[in-house]
Amino acid sequence: MKDNSKPKDGLEALKRYWQKDILSGFLVFILALPLSMGIAQASEFPIIFGLITATIGGLIVSLFAGSHLTIKGPAAGLIVIVASCVGSFGGGEMGWHLTLGAIVIAGILQIIFGFLKFGKLVDFFPLAAVHGMLAAIGIIIVSKQFHGLMGLNPVQGWLDSSLVAPQSTRSIVEPLELFEAIPYSLSHFDKNALIVGIVSLIIVFGWPKIRHKILKKIPSPLVVLLVAIPLSKALGLGGGLFVHFDKSLVDIIEVDANFGGIKDTFIFIKFVLMFALVGSLESLLTVKAIDMIDPFRRKSNANKDLKAVGLGNVISGILGGLPMISEVARSSANVANGAISRWANFYHGLFMLGFLILDIQFSDLIPKPALAAMLVGVGVKLAHPREFRHMLNIGREQLIIFVGTILVTLSTDLLIGIFAGIIIKLIMGLLNGVKTREIFQISPFISEVDNEINIEIKSSLVFSNYISLDKLLQSLPKGKKVTMDISQATMIDHTTFENIMHFQEDYHREHGEFILEGLEHFKQKSPHKLAVRLNKSRSK
Repeated sequence: MKDNSKPKDGLEALKRYWQKDILSGFLVFILALPLSMGIAQASEFPIIFGLITATIGGLIVSLFAGSHLTIKGPAAGLIVIVASCVGSFGGGEMGWHLTLGAIVIAGILQIIFGFLKFGKLVDFFPLAAVHGMLAAIGIIIVSKQFHGLMGLNPVQGWLDSSLVAPQSTRSIVEPLELFEAIPYSLSHFDKNALIVGIVSLIIVFGWPKIRHKILKKIPSPLVVLLVAIPLSKALGLGGGLFVHFDKSLVDIIEVDANFGGIKDTFIFIKFVLMFALVGSLESLLTVKAIDMIDPFRRKSNANKDLKAVGLGNVISGILGGLPMISEVARSSANVANGAISRWANFYHGLFMLGFLILDIQFSDLIPKPALAAMLVGVGVKLAHPREFRHMLNIGREQLIIFVGTILVTLSTDLLIGIFAGIIIKLIMGLLNGVKTREIFQISPFISEVDNEINIEIKSSLVFSNYISLDKLLQSLPKGKKVTMDISQATMIDHTTFENIMHFQEDYHREHGEFILEGLEHFKQKSPHKLAVRLNKSRSK
C-alpha cells in the first residue's frame, strides 16, 4: 500500500473516521470494563480505580501516543507486581497509597526512557525469556484466581489457618504458596460461588469457539456478565462475593500518592524498576505486534509511545490508578473491530468515563467469581501449553530458556526471573561459540558499489548485540538495494533472526531491496524457520 493511501491522523482522522472508531471504541470498552475491574481486584486496588486507569489511558494517553491502534489500560501482566507491591508495603489502604508513589516514579522513569530513545529496549531481551516471564505471570494469575473461583481469598483463609503464620505477620502470599493453599480452598469453598465460577469459565473458554458471524463479535466477558449476574442472584450468592464500589469518581480528589515507601529503599527501588521495565517491555511488545497486524502497515514511534505511557502512569498514580501499558488483547480486538485511528482508544476511554459517572448503579451487582474466571482465561492464554510446544519447535535451547525463566520467576520474582533468562541465553551463546567480545558488539564492513550497499558481518549475531546491528540497519537510506552477507558469522540466534526478517519486510515496504546472503553456510538446530543457526565450518 502506498504511503499516501495511509489514513490521516489528528483532527482530520477525527472528522473522517469517527463512525468506525466510535464503534470499535465501544466494543473495546465492553471488553475492557470487566477486565479492568478484575485486574484492580486481583491487584489489591479499589475496583473503581481499574476503570479510572482505563479512562486515563483512553482520554489522555491516546492524544500523545506514538501508535495508532493500541489500547492503553491496566494490564493483567502487571497484577503480580502490583499485588506484591501493595503487600510489601503492608497491604490495605496504606499499601495502596505507597504503591501509588512507586507508580508515579516509574512513570517518570518511562518518560526518561522515551527521551533516551529506549524504544529499542525490547530488542535486547531474548524472546524465549520474555515469553517465559509472561507464562510465569499467567501461572501465578491462574493459581491465585483458582481460589477466587470458589469465593475464597487465600490471604484471608489459608494464612489465617494454623498451617502458617497468621495474617497479622504476613501480608502477601508467595507464588508457590498459592499452590500449597489449593487443598485448603478445596475444603472450604462456597458452593454457589463455585457454580458461578464454573459456568463463567465455560463461557470464557467456550464462547470464542462459536463460529456464528454475529455472535462471535460479542466479547466473551460481556456474555459472562449477562449470564453470571442473574445466576448469582438466583442462587442467592453471599453479599461479600459481589463487586462493591466503596469509592466513586469524586473520591479521586482525596487520593494521596504517598512517597513514604522510599524509606524502605530496596523495596521501593525494586518495584519502581519492575513497574518501569516490565511495563515498558509489555507495551513495546504490544506496539510491535499491533504494527504487524495493522491493515495499513503503519510504523509506530516506539519512543513517543513510551513517553505517552509514562505520562499516563504519572497521572494514574496521582489519581489512585493502576500502572498501565499498551494492552495486547484489547489492542488486537480494536484492530479486529475495524478501528482506523487513535480516536478509537479515545472513545473507549470516553465510554469508560460514562460508566464511572454511573458506577454506583452497578455496585453489588457483578459477582467476583465471574471476574476471577475472566482472569483465569487471561492467565491460561499467557501460559497455554502451545507456548511450550512453540518453544520446543523452535529448538530445545529455547525451551530451556523459557522454562528456566518460569521456574526462577515462580521461586523468586519477575525481575530476577527475566534476568535469569538473559543469563541462560548468554551462557548458551558462549557454549555455541560466541566470543565474549561479540556479546554486545558487531564488526561490520560496509561498502557501496554502483549505488548498492554491501554489509559483511563476521561476528556472531545474538540478541545482546542486536541493538548495535539495528542501529546500523536503521541508518540505511530507504529505497536502496542492500545485501548483508553473514556467511562468516559464527552463529545467528532466534531473536536476532526474527528481528532481521521483520526489518526485511519493513524495508521492502519502503520500496527497497534487502537481501540476506550466506544462510546456506549454516545448519539449523531445529526444522523451525527461525531456529538458531550455527555456521557449519565453525561449529565442527
